[in-house]
Amino acid sequence: MFARPLAFSLALAAPALVSAAAPAPANELAQVQQHLESVSSMTAGFAQTDRNGRTLTGTMTLKRPGKIRFQYQKGVPQLIVADGRSLYFIDYQVRQVERWPIGNSPLAVLLNPKKDIAKFAKVVPTGSDNVVSVEVRDDSHPEYGRITLIFQKNPSAPAGLMLQGWVALDSQNYRTTIRLSNQQFNANVSDGAFRWNDPRKQGPR
Repeated sequence: MFARPLAFSLALAAPALVSAAAPAPANELAQVQQHLESVSSMTAGFAQTDRNGRTLTGTMTLKRPGKIRFQYQKGVPQLIVADGRSLYFIDYQVRQVERWPIGNSPLAVLLNPKKDIAKFAKVVPTGSDNVVSVEVRDDSHPEYGRITLIFQKNPSAPAGLMLQGWVALDSQNYRTTIRLSNQQFNANVSDGAFRWNDPRKQGPR
């Protein structure tokens, strides 16, 4: 059996970098907000590692607002996709589909460029001047889990930050780590990239 993929406890890279919380530097949090607002689309390779150390790879495609697709490596019969309204986990092996409102997922911070992360986020220390780590959680809804985004400072990236990945903890403290590679920003991405075949009725979505 394949481990349930990343979507419902998505998380980010280099957990060793994240230590005890510190007061959030306002300039770094504002820089992260500016980065999120300046990215209309993104593609990247990803490596997803679960709590058991198992790693799956694939391609991530993002289009704001509200659309994302995690296409897994060949041989993994699963797909995660958000179509602008809902987030779906599709398991083609057992022909099952699970659906969540986008706002109930930690991914909401990545999918909604208008979301004011200052209400939910804090900067946490990394031990490196070139790395910015931001933990996002909604204390009024602990069941949504939390996501820690990791950025590397890069003058050529939007707002000077390159998203390297994230570490997510779900409500049961199950950790998923996502590491990104070959990040490309603001290219034209068709809405058709977020269509999917429903295994329950063999029809397109």
